[in-house]
Amino acid sequence: RKMAETPKIELFVKASDDAESVGNCPFCQRLFMILWLKGINFTLTTVDMRRAPDVLKDLAPGSQPPFLIYNDEVKTDTNKIEEFLEEKLAPPNYTKLGCRYKESNTSGQDIFRKFSAYIKNPNPGLNSMLEKQFLSTLVKLSMYLDTPLPHELDQNPNIAESTRLYLDGDSFTLADCNLLPKLNIIKVVCKEYRNFDIPRELKGLTRYLDNAYKQEQFRYTCPNESEILIAYKSVAKYLTK
Repeated sequence: RKMAETPKIELFVKASDDAESVGNCPFCQRLFMILWLKGINFTLTTVDMRRAPDVLKDLAPGSQPPFLIYNDEVKTDTNKIEEFLEEKLAPPNYTKLGCRYKESNTSGQDIFRKFSAYIKNPNPGLNSMLEKQFLSTLVKLSMYLDTPLPHELDQNPNIAESTRLYLDGDSFTLADCNLLPKLNIIKVVCKEYRNFDIPRELKGLTRYLDNAYKQEQFRYTCPNESEILIAYKSVAKYLTK
């Protein structure tokens, strides 16, 4: 039986401000990570949004990156692209990236919204409340990462704390590809605008981020910190003195 032909894949992502590298776009980074983790050859094309070339206007009129061309088929919806890739690029030839536990998919899903409220507020009187609300979402994620998963308890019923590397176990899943790009943005923007670091006391979350940044599929798909700050310049507010 002859091997199915390798699909031809091109991923279009937002370019950086100087158009030299990848820009700040967590959805772009999510798909970039997925394709890299799938272990398939693909072409990465950065799109300078100020000079969006005509080819894009023809390919995906009115849409923002990311989009994907899969054997001449254009796809523009990030969630649908993720499902499509997971279905098309399946074992034995490609790594499965779906989660074992459905809680892993929703863990941390409220963080980005609370982060946005926290960094968009210029009023010092509201800062402490917004910071608490944001922090509580980080605590909740950290608790999930600290709690042993069923397969860890099967191996050792007495463990009190999880030792897993990532959200769903010891390898990256779709859930990590979705959450990590957002956590990276949060880390950079909170430091700049609020001098806020993710507390090391959040052991689960700290372990998770330390492990994730060691992986090239995450580290090398992150935009430069300056890119993130350029993107947030018009959004984030310093507290007014």
